[in-house]
Amino acid sequence: MMQILAILRKHIRMILGTTFVVTLAVAFVTFFVMAPKYQATTQLLVNRKLSSEMQAAQLQQTQADVQMINTYKDIITSPTVLKTVDKEVNNYPGYPGSMSALKNEISVSSQQNSQVFSVTVKATDPYTAAEIANLTAKTFKKKVGKIMSINNVSIVSPASINKNPVSPRKTLNLLAGIVVGLLLGIGFAFIREITDTTVTSEKFLTDELGLTNLGIINEIAPEEVKKRIHHKKELHGSDNPSFAAQTSQRRV
Repeated sequence: MMQILAILRKHIRMILGTTFVVTLAVAFVTFFVMAPKYQATTQLLVNRKLSSEMQAAQLQQTQADVQMINTYKDIITSPTVLKTVDKEVNNYPGYPGSMSALKNEISVSSQQNSQVFSVTVKATDPYTAAEIANLTAKTFKKKVGKIMSINNVSIVSPASINKNPVSPRKTLNLLAGIVVGLLLGIGFAFIREITDTTVTSEKFLTDELGLTNLGIINEIAPEEVKKRIHHKKELHGSDNPSFAAQTSQRRV
């Protein structure tokens, strides 16, 4: 544990730097690249006539309700419904761009043991999201009667305009960026520590490798070497007569 903390302290600048860069990148994408999306939800109710056997068996009834909701979901996201919706909204601001993209923005959900189900639509424009949700519900109500001979579909709650975006979740994205940046920084720190083969202490050679210490050679900077050589030349030139004589003979 102490060794891990020592590695983290050693590479703390790299960890903090990685965290800052990743968080900054996530913030840029969140605030300047990702388009905000708005959500609108409508609720529908299909009153199915159940037989006396199904009323007696609650479990079978629940399973039948779930199966029917899945059937309604398939019908809502089928070309039978979406072609009509797509034709009406393809010029609206925030339109997803195609029928397949429109399908991806529509979700159907329901509560347990309930015949009421919700149709939720996401779009980059709040008015378009509400319009698509309401138009989808109306189209489904009209089409499902011909497909399944059901004429008792009710729109319980039409979709309303919600100007509060549901995505991107800025705070959540920033927190995720911080966590990912920390994890990446810690990972890079351990990778760098593992791949670093530089010997930095005498203790590693003697204790870890079992080698005998014969001495230590200190490193001298090139500037220091030049300074010492220049100093020696000055000493020899002023204090050593033989050196001065040799110098003058060479000049002659």
